[in-house]
Amino acid sequence: MPTPRKHQISLDATPYYHCTSRCVRRAFLCGLDPFSGKDYEHRRQWVEDRIVFLGEVFCIDVCAYAVMSNHHHLVLHINMPEALSLTDLEVCERWHKLYKGTLLTQRFLKGELLDEAQWQAVTAKLEHWRLERANISRFYPKGTLISCLNEPIARMANTEGQCTGRFWESRFKSQALLDEKALAACMAYVGLNPVRAKMARTPEDSEHTRNT
Repeated sequence: MPTPRKHQISLDATPYYHCTSRCVRRAFLCGLDPFSGKDYEHRRQWVEDRIVFLGEVFCIDVCAYAVMSNHHHLVLHINMPEALSLTDLEVCERWHKLYKGTLLTQRFLKGELLDEAQWQAVTAKLEHWRLERANISRFYPKGTLISCLNEPIARMANTEGQCTGRFWESRFKSQALLDEKALAACMAYVGLNPVRAKMARTPEDSEHTRNT
């Protein structure tokens, strides 16, 4: 049986994780599809733009990424200190960049006056959202970084291909990076993916990748 997510991601062990998502069957995320002859190279920018955007919304540092033809790699650092230091207003602003929130949080964001009961409801919601800003995955799909990356890309790809159904093979896979040696090895692995795939001669020449 697969290992439950709560055992795969634990801040007590490490804040660093290598995450991957792969397309179903022969579906192509980016590049030239040899089966259909269609060129999906423009989708790399979709994915990269979304990764950069989510890195600003979540309290999760994107240490490295590589957008490949039928999958992508991410090396992520869960920045819990940043999440805990956010003001209530900052938490609310970040959440509303992705979702509508509630009527009360919308009123709070506008600076409207709330009574005691309404403020308690907003405070409880904001504390929940604060923890969400530092979560790669939870037991439900919405509000997590990976779902906020994969779900919009899947919708855009299906719309472009005029089809429906599952685009990603399964829920993303994650691997804990327990020490500096593991982190360095994983960063090198992700950075060299485009080179091994003959997409670039060197990591420095690779487009739509990052390795910091």
